Amino acid sequence: MTTVAAGLPADKPRRSTGTAAFLRHARYVIGENPVTAFSFGLFGLLVLAAVFGPALVPHDPLASNTARALEPPSAEFWFGTDQLGRDIFSRVVVATRLDMGIALASVVLAFLMGTLAGTAAGFYGGWTERIVSRIVDTIMAFPLFVLAMGIVAALGNTVTNIVLATAIINFPLYARVARAEANIRRNAGYVEAARLAGNSEPRVLLGHVLPNILPLMAVQCSLTMGYAILNAAGLSFIGLGVRPPDAEWGIMVAEGAAFIVSGEWWIALFPGLALMIAVFGFNLMGDGLRDLIDPRRRT
Repeated sequence: MTTVAAGLPADKPRRSTGTAAFLRHARYVIGENPVTAFSFGLFGLLVLAAVFGPALVPHDPLASNTARALEPPSAEFWFGTDQLGRDIFSRVVVATRLDMGIALASVVLAFLMGTLAGTAAGFYGGWTERIVSRIVDTIMAFPLFVLAMGIVAALGNTVTNIVLATAIINFPLYARVARAEANIRRNAGYVEAARLAGNSEPRVLLGHVLPNILPLMAVQCSLTMGYAILNAAGLSFIGLGVRPPDAEWGIMVAEGAAFIVSGEWWIALFPGLALMIAVFGFNLMGDGLRDLIDPRRRT
């Protein structure tokens, strides 16, 4: 006959599930670091504006009314109106979807291309590393914003080409970091153990090296999201980005710049503040994102 010690349930699990552990760790990271909590709050606000903003704005962002042009901020028009009488608040909120969409698409594309190419270059070395390194050096030889201008000017200033140009100029940032990290880890103990266990080289690369690089690449994603938003706004500011009358932060700043001297400061100020807040939030979110994803920081 067997007995069970009193006070020790036989079937009670000793560890919580992975989801519960991650949520507990996320609460700890956000609760212990006010800067991280603030950055994630800004990110959540941007996501809400991008998803629900176009349905909640008080005015049509494309509707013009020249009789109400250049009105300062008021109870009816919170951010004032522009030179065509359009509500600036509605246009700033609606522009969040377009700018966030361009930035997210370009960062995802650059992340996939750069991380895979850089990891393969650092892990295999040889001709793989030489080819990836020469591509990276070629892109880095140009001023990156000038290169983006050339790509968009050659292909046409459509949203797809803006995403492609932004992804290309961000590619070296991911490839160089991934190559350096994979080069360090390719002879690590756990990698050698995976080889001795009979795993093929591609399986070792994708199953053991790449997952250990992802936390650092997640931080890079956060930083390049802000840079991608700035790049898209910069292209629109000089006339090579999104075309009017679409609401986009760079276009709105460019349109308002001509009116600052005459005293209509609100036309450029509020879209510029939205652009600054978005970039600032993504830059702050990098360290918190690393703490959330990196398994070595979980307790």
